[in-house]
Amino acid sequence: MKTAVFSLILATLAFTTNIRAQDCPDVAPYAPAREIIEDLNHIVAPNGVQEAYTTDIGGIPQYINVRGQDRDNPVILFVHGGPASPVTPSLWQFQRPLEEYFTIVNWDQRGAGKTFNLIEPDRIADTIEIPRYIDDAIEVAEHIRERYGQRKLILMGHSWGTIVGMGAALKRPDLFHAYVGIGQVINVQENERISFDYALEQAREHGNTKAIEALEAIAPYPGDTPLTRDRIVTARIWAQHYGGMSAFRDETNLYFYRAGRLSPDYEAADVCAINRGNMFTLGRILDAFLKVDYTGVTEFPIPVVMLMGRHDYTSPSQPTADWLDRVKAPYKRGIWFERSAHMMPWEEPGKTLVSLLETVRPIAVEGDAEQ
Repeated sequence: MKTAVFSLILATLAFTTNIRAQDCPDVAPYAPAREIIEDLNHIVAPNGVQEAYTTDIGGIPQYINVRGQDRDNPVILFVHGGPASPVTPSLWQFQRPLEEYFTIVNWDQRGAGKTFNLIEPDRIADTIEIPRYIDDAIEVAEHIRERYGQRKLILMGHSWGTIVGMGAALKRPDLFHAYVGIGQVINVQENERISFDYALEQAREHGNTKAIEALEAIAPYPGDTPLTRDRIVTARIWAQHYGGMSAFRDETNLYFYRAGRLSPDYEAADVCAINRGNMFTLGRILDAFLKVDYTGVTEFPIPVVMLMGRHDYTSPSQPTADWLDRVKAPYKRGIWFERSAHMMPWEEPGKTLVSLLETVRPIAVEGDAEQ
């Protein structure tokens, strides 16, 4: 059990992968279902766009997936979680309604998914750093603007992707109409504390002796003791066991972990690359990740919208709500998802769509009209 969730828990805020679920599956038995999903998701609208290709980003080839029913719609650049847990293999589960109102760009980050398979990992080992990911996101934005004739994009990040996304928005606000954070990371250390407290409270409430003993053994958490991998695993496994990743579910979350088996965009080698990329990046990024703290950001240069899961104990939402109350921005809005934890686009896809239509789409449309 501990090994099975190791990569998931270690990223702490992750869209990460389950080793059992991603262990090089044979996708051939799923071919009939994959064919149906591919046909349903095929974009046939005359002015639509459906492209998947590789291009040079940050000096290496990286995979980009673009989908939308009308190429004149505002463009969203989605920065996935992880590190190294691409959203591409699960697009078929939730994205199709969004594509009626937005052109959605998903990109497999360096060391992630299909991009992981495009280059020898050793060649990029020294580049697995947060500033490099931020610069990659900026390069992708510039590339998409030029390719699709867009002046600005909507930047949207989930989980780990909010670290990258917020960094890109702060560094190059001129590229973006607005920023949307989903499962936003503000302060990693504070998130760890809240997640641990929730796990211990739930364990005591449910009389789970095994969990209580494990959690009390690492208390106080995070405390002054270094956040080793074992301590993080112990804290996170129980928070997610009690629905901290998907509300009202246990830690399996197979709908997400096995999505690649049915994805028309991912073959077996690509599914394998999710776990391999995750394990490749984690050790290189963990120390910097644990130091992430955006609480000092008191002014945000572009409109900001935060989608916050009421039951999110993977990246707890209260620090995000507190930050949003304090920050000065041209426009700001926090939206609570009462039936979601960390996986809002999957758990409440309808509310995700409505939230984007009510908040950022009008900003983007008005901004485009001013060109």
